[in-house]
Amino acid sequence: MDALPVETNLAALSLTEAAEAVADGSTTAEALMQSCLQRITKYDGAVNAVIWTEAEQALDTARAADKARATGTALGSLHGVPMAHKDMYYQSGRLSTCGSAIRRNFRPDYTATVIERLETAGAITFGGLNMAEFAQNPTGHNRHFGDCLNPWDPAYITGGSSSGSGAAVAARFTFMALGSDTGGSIRLPASACGVTGLKPTQTRVSRHGVMPLSFSCDNVGPLARSAQDCARVMYVMAGHDPKDSTSAREPVPDYEAALNGDLRGLRIGVAETFFLDGADTSVLAAMEEGLKALHARGASVVRMKLPLTDDIAAYGAIVSRCEAAAIHSEWLRKHAPDYAIHLSARMYPGLAIPAHYYVEALSRRGPLLRGFCREVFAQVDLLAAPTIPTLLPTRAETDIDAGDPAAIPAFMAVSRNTRLINYLGLPAVSTPCGFDVRGLPVGLQLIGRPFAEGRVLQAADAMQRDTVWHKAAPKLTA
Repeated sequence: MDALPVETNLAALSLTEAAEAVADGSTTAEALMQSCLQRITKYDGAVNAVIWTEAEQALDTARAADKARATGTALGSLHGVPMAHKDMYYQSGRLSTCGSAIRRNFRPDYTATVIERLETAGAITFGGLNMAEFAQNPTGHNRHFGDCLNPWDPAYITGGSSSGSGAAVAARFTFMALGSDTGGSIRLPASACGVTGLKPTQTRVSRHGVMPLSFSCDNVGPLARSAQDCARVMYVMAGHDPKDSTSAREPVPDYEAALNGDLRGLRIGVAETFFLDGADTSVLAAMEEGLKALHARGASVVRMKLPLTDDIAAYGAIVSRCEAAAIHSEWLRKHAPDYAIHLSARMYPGLAIPAHYYVEALSRRGPLLRGFCREVFAQVDLLAAPTIPTLLPTRAETDIDAGDPAAIPAFMAVSRNTRLINYLGLPAVSTPCGFDVRGLPVGLQLIGRPFAEGRVLQAADAMQRDTVWHKAAPKLTA
C-alpha cells in the first residue's frame, strides 16, 4: 500500500486495510487510534454508542505497537488495530457495565478469552460500547445509559442488543466491535446500521468471560465493515478454549484465505414462507438486488418453503426465557427496580415455565436441527432472507416501556427472522444489500449448515466485491 495522504480519514479504512497500513508503514497504530478517538469526541454526542474509553492507556499501547514494528517484532494479523466492544466482555480491572444499573461499576478480575486472543494478534482494546440492558432487546433502547442512536437517522432504532457495536462501526468510531447474538443481536444492528455482522455456529467461539443471557443460545461474533474483516477476526477468535467446556473442537480453517469470489455451483435458497411473511416491498427489492449480485458470481437461486418453523419458534422462546430467568433470578429478587420494565416483564414469566417444558425444548433441539438440515440443506447450500423484513421502526414506535400496547408487536417483529437461527445454532451473516424507501440500510441474512462460517462469509464477500453497499457511510453531524 502506498503512503496514505495526510488528509485521509484513517477511521474510514476497513479493518484489513488498517492492519495492512500499519504493517507496511503507511500509517501508525497511534494515528489510527487518534482518528477513532477524535471521531468519538466529535460525533458520539449524536450517536451515544460509547459508554467508556481509556484514551491515554490506548494511545500508550498504540505507541508500544509502533515501536514493536520498528524493531522488527513479528506482527499479528491485527497488529495496531483499535477496537471497542459491546460492554459485556470482561477485561480484568476494566469497567463492564452490561448496559445495566446493577453492574454500572462492575470491574471483573479476569479477561474474556476472545479479548485475549484478539490482543495476542495485536488488536488494541480502547473502550466499551452501549448496548441493550443485559443484552436483552432487539431495538437498542437503554434507560440507564440512554438509547443508542442510529447514525443514519437518530429517530430510528439501531437494532439490538449490540446497538453500540453496530452504530460505532457504522460511525467509524472503531474498526471492529464484538457483539453477542442470542436471538439476532449481532445481525440486527448490522442490518439497521449498514455493516457486516457474523453470528457463528453455536460453540464455535469461546464464551468464557462474556456476560451470559442464555446458555444454549448465546454466541460471540464480530461486526465490521466487510466480510473479509469478519473472516480475519474469526480466524483469530474461533477454536476450542479449555476455559469454556462447551466450545467446539472442530478445526478452524483460514476463513480469509478461502474468500475467492467464486460462487459457481453454490445453491442459495429463498424461503418464500415465514421469512418473507409481511415483508416490506422496498426491503424485498433490496434483497433481490443482493441475490442478483450473488447470481452474477455464479450462484443459483432456488425458491422453497421453510419447514418446522412453528416448533422451532416455540421451543426457542422457552429455552431463552427459562435460561435468562435462571441467570437473573437472584438479581430479580434483590434488585427488581433496577431493571427496565420491558426486561423484567420478559424474564419473570421464565420463572413460571414448568421444568418439563424446558427439558422438552432442549431435548427437541437436536431432532429439529437434523430435520431442518435434512429438508433444507439437501436442496441448497445457503438460505437467504431479509435480516429485518419490515421497514425499520422508530425508537418511539418500539418503546414498550412507554406503555403503548402497539409497541409490543413492532418490538417483537424486529427479530422475527433471526430468532429461529439461535435455537438451531446455525451460522449466519448479515451483509448490506441496499436501502429501503426512506434511505435506511437493509441487510441480507445468509444462513448455513453447522460450522459453515466459511461458506456464508465467502458468499457475503463475493457480493461485496461487486457492490458498494457495505462501503456506504452515514453523514454525521456534531
